[in-house]
Amino acid sequence: MPFAAITYDIRAGCEDEVAEVFTGFRRVGSPSVPDSSGREAARILSTAVFLRDATLIRVIEYEGDLDAVARHMAAQPGVQEVERRLKPYLNSPRDTDTVEGFVRTFRAGLLRCVSQIGVPRD
Repeated sequence: MPFAAITYDIRAGCEDEVAEVFTGFRRVGSPSVPDSSGREAARILSTAVFLRDATLIRVIEYEGDLDAVARHMAAQPGVQEVERRLKPYLNSPRDTDTVEGFVRTFRAGLLRCVSQIGVPRD
């Protein structure tokens, strides 16, 4: 399954406050990501958040359409809450208040995957 990694440029010295933002994160009820007609376009398999100094990275394991994943995440209350709570700790503002802004910000923050190795799945 592919992974996507998104960076956040946070203020140094705020690591504990930023970590607190992610405590109690509300996961969506289903991993399924629907397209505009309601058919499954993707699945979010897992997520992880890493933090060191002024760098925060969110890693998403998914299958399917990454743009559909970004649009889906933009509409999730838990993701919206995290984005709102992170704003005071960011070095650069993130335009995440609309779906279009969130998707643009998501794409701009993506790291290039240079290697991904996993065990074969049956």
